[in-house]
Amino acid sequence: MPDAVESVIMCHSLFGARFMIIRSLLDTDLYKFTMMQIVLHQFPAAHVEYRFKCRTPNVDLSPIAKSLREEIKALCSLRFSKEELAYLRQMRFLTSDFVDLLELFQLNERFVRVRSGAEFESGLSITIKGPWLHTILFEIPILEIIAELYSRHAFPQPNLIEGRKRLDQKIGLFESVKEPGFKFADYGGRRRLSYDWQKEVLHTLRERLPENFVGTSNVHFARILGLTPLGTMAHEYLQACQAVGPRLRDSQSFALNSWAREYRGDLGIALSDVYSMDAFLRDFDLFFCKLFDGVRHDSGNPFEWGEKLIAHYEKMRINPTSKTMIFSDSLSPELVIQLFQYFHKRADVSFGIGTNLTNDLGHLALQNVIKMVRCNGQPVAKLSDSPGKTTSYDPMYVNYLREVFQAPENLPEDKDSHTP
Repeated sequence: MPDAVESVIMCHSLFGARFMIIRSLLDTDLYKFTMMQIVLHQFPAAHVEYRFKCRTPNVDLSPIAKSLREEIKALCSLRFSKEELAYLRQMRFLTSDFVDLLELFQLNERFVRVRSGAEFESGLSITIKGPWLHTILFEIPILEIIAELYSRHAFPQPNLIEGRKRLDQKIGLFESVKEPGFKFADYGGRRRLSYDWQKEVLHTLRERLPENFVGTSNVHFARILGLTPLGTMAHEYLQACQAVGPRLRDSQSFALNSWAREYRGDLGIALSDVYSMDAFLRDFDLFFCKLFDGVRHDSGNPFEWGEKLIAHYEKMRINPTSKTMIFSDSLSPELVIQLFQYFHKRADVSFGIGTNLTNDLGHLALQNVIKMVRCNGQPVAKLSDSPGKTTSYDPMYVNYLREVFQAPENLPEDKDSHTP
């Protein structure tokens, strides 16, 4: 039987009734809710701006602009159902006042501006601007909408047979790992081929790899498929702390302290690449090493990153096997297995696989992002360990941030970044 939410949420077009791309406000990553709660409790007056960027060159997204506006309008008509709110209340780290807010919550399209034309990179400009509390849930659904609209436009008849073949090959590779403790999750909602394809992939993984496939970042699919929802914090949280915290140099420590105050031991995975790994480790002192359960990798050479983190734990006289390392940057099954075999005896390792799970049918999958660029009227930025992932629209601020956090001015392109 279809989920009740799916069965009733439909929109109408000139071609008749059809499902909306986004059918539930839970169709987003868990860390959006965990960050939204801390915004409610600690930064309720923060005002932010996000911008869209397509990292894939030579792509024209202007043909999907009209449909994108229609889908955003439909997205803003959604409300959380009683069943969805009851599901969220079962999560011990979500407070009752936060879920009460979600009962009243509705996205407002006046905070989103969509423009198209040749003057914009990739033919599409999206700006989200407004109170952080009221705009934080836009990012993932809009990216999901763009990914599906682009797929419909560019590949109107996707080769699902090829997709299932590739998924079967991935499962075969994962089944070849015989060492205990091998586990991975789905982090691929924002760049999925479609809602239906992600649902099929997750269902297949759940049925065929029950010991290895541990969950999904997507709260909606976690609910309807009986999976574990996974996630803690994203880059935007640490970026915003550049503006809502004390002096800039202390913003990373402030973000980690604020997170710990909010969740009191739950959701204990820190994100390491907002100011570069070296800058992260300078702030990740003995207190934070003991306080947080582990760290997530999202840019740069994963083998070098893991070696640095293990050495740091050992320097702090902490057994690295008691801590978790989560890898989530552009992972393929081959890389996942290589990383697992390299590190699994030295730490607890886990993996979040994105596009390679949810949009691998033999054609181009767009690399789209929506990133926070301003908070409370001032620029914010991310200094990634991968050059192409550094995010800002203010080069002067980026240079200042590098100086403050002693990050290298030009991180080199690592052509062998997935080699130990």
